[in-house]
Amino acid sequence: QAQLVESGGGTVQAGGSLRLSCAASGVTFGSFYMGWFRQVPGQERETVACIDRYGSTGFADSVKGRFTLSKDNSKNTLYLEMNSLKPEDTAMYYCAGTGTNLMMVIACLRPTRFDYWGQGTQVTVSS
Repeated sequence: QAQLVESGGGTVQAGGSLRLSCAASGVTFGSFYMGWFRQVPGQERETVACIDRYGSTGFADSVKGRFTLSKDNSKNTLYLEMNSLKPEDTAMYYCAGTGTNLMMVIACLRPTRFDYWGQGTQVTVSS
């Protein structure tokens, strides 16, 4: 079974930074399309960022210029660097992946297109 495990969440003051990690196992990581999503209780799951197997990235408008996505295929790990955090960034953050060769051109794939999900890591941004 493919497994994704998120880490790096926590509580940070507004304006601060966090780096989330997603460690994958049981997956041909370099061939996967990966994404980060977030969800607040009672709200729809929101796409934050994604990266296709070719390295192209996409970001939600709400995080553009503040978040950076990268992956290290040798470590089977996906990273989300979050800078200039705002209270509205507070959410449970999930890592997900799917084995597709689709390219990120206009927007990230919707959450339902992802086959493998981690358990999430909580990010809380205080004012």
